[in-house]
Amino acid sequence: MQFNHGNMVGPTLAAELASLGAREWDTDMAVGVLRAHGVRRPDLDDARSTRLQEWALWLRAPFSAPDVDSTCDAINELLDSAASRPSLSTHDGHKPHLHFAADGDDVVERVRAITAGGLAIFAVESEGGRLGACLRSGCPEVFVDTSRNGKRRYCSARCGNHDAVQRHRAPGRRPG
Repeated sequence: MQFNHGNMVGPTLAAELASLGAREWDTDMAVGVLRAHGVRRPDLDDARSTRLQEWALWLRAPFSAPDVDSTCDAINELLDSAASRPSLSTHDGHKPHLHFAADGDDVVERVRAITAGGLAIFAVESEGGRLGACLRSGCPEVFVDTSRNGKRRYCSARCGNHDAVQRHRAPGRRPG
């Protein structure tokens, strides 16, 4: 599987929003995430921020699903809720690519369509895998696994190292 901008915007945006939704929600941070992913007109008033936060919580399901069937079911629920009419576009000199929502749609509706559609395409390309939730206890982060072998278990090396140190220091561990 090739990971490039065209097939990664939806899943990486979904991961960042889902992680942000699991922490204390901050509208300014959410707008920053939308801007970083190229979402046009990303400004959020209070009502839109609340709707986006609710969507962010929904987005966690495919990342924490225990198996491929559950991942697909979770993404199908997102698709049902974010149903829109996809279209091909070649704007700004780009090669043909999919847009999952009309440019004039509300920002939250566009984000719902981008993330649900992007996760669906990613799930097809990754055979239902490569979405994960960090295994370090207490870490709210989820991630899209673009590693070579697709066996990532932590959101970052820092969390993986922290977990390894905790296991090493665990009571009852026999000195090596």
